[in-house]
Amino acid sequence: MEKTLLQRIEAFLTESRMPPSVLGRDAVHDPRLVSDLRGGRAVGRSVECRVEHFMNRWRAERHAGRIGPSGDRRTRAMRAATMEARP
Repeated sequence: MEKTLLQRIEAFLTESRMPPSVLGRDAVHDPRLVSDLRGGRAVGRSVECRVEHFMNRWRAERHAGRIGPSGDRRTRAMRAATMEARP
């Protein structure tokens, strides 16, 4: 039995530690995509393919060692600022 797009996205979000809004924005320029899918939104084949392509490309880049897990950009920025402020 094939998983739904939402199930594949949820697994990806867990794997990548990427916020849902970042996935939607980067994949299809729609930061509400994941929340809308969770609310029952149906998407067309084009959007589904773009999301799948984004997740596959991210995994390939991660496997090649070119990127790390995304995490929350706000947390990462605050952590960097804190590290710079230390003597």
